[in-house]
Formats: sequence, C-alpha cells, structure tokens
Amino acid sequence: MTKYLQKCKNCNRYGLQNQESKCRYCGDKLVNPRPPKYSPIDKYGKYRLQYFKEEFEKKFKES
Repeated sequence: MTKYLQKCKNCNRYGLQNQESKCRYCGDKLVNPRPPKYSPIDKYGKYRLQYFKEEFEKKFKES
C-alpha cells in the first residue's frame, strides 16, 4: 500500500496508486505531484551543465 497520493496527468484529480498506475476516472497515467528533493550538492549537475552547453552551441551556431 502506498502512502502518497498520485495525480492524474489528464484530469488533474488525485488518487492512490494502484497496480496499473491508472486514474480510476479517466484511465490516464498517475504521476507523483511532488518535486524531487533539492540538494545543494548536485551529483549530476556537471553532466547537466555540459549537456546544456552543447545544446546551446548547436542551436546558435546553426543560426
């Protein structure tokens, strides 16, 4: 049994997660409405920054 509510992506209603992880009203997928925990020590920050720099260069070098 889960202890957190899940939110439907389609109808924005809340419900408890079931085995199929589907909304009982519309049948769409249930997702966790909580944001991830914030940590000032970001383990993957350097990889994310490197990715965004590469994408930025690709986007604006073509223009």
